[in-house]
Amino acid sequence: MVKAYELRGLPKEELLKTLGELRKELADLHVAKVTGGAASKIAKIKSVRKSIARVLTVHNQQQKEGIRKAAAGSKYLSKDLRMKKTRAIRRALTKEQKNKKTLKQQKKDTHFPMRRYAVKA
Repeated sequence: MVKAYELRGLPKEELLKTLGELRKELADLHVAKVTGGAASKIAKIKSVRKSIARVLTVHNQQQKEGIRKAAAGSKYLSKDLRMKKTRAIRRALTKEQKNKKTLKQQKKDTHFPMRRYAVKA
């Protein structure tokens, strides 16, 4: 079983090589299952599948990180690199837009400030 932290240090070529080996091993295990192989081989299928998933996850993370570095200085960020959040949050006004006031409202606020009352204790 491969560990994710061990895979993170490997270059892309070695990751793909490991992936190929794991897929070949999985195919062999499937053949052993069909031909009535040992129980240990059948039990190993799950761990090999999980290892393949780990390798693919690390590979995809590395690819995405590379794309992020390439797009770092650009004006626009591609959709798959943007924050997902929710549709409503993405369409909501920003803080600056929310706090913006019209000229008329600004004049009204300056000429008629909130009244301050002295409260008798």
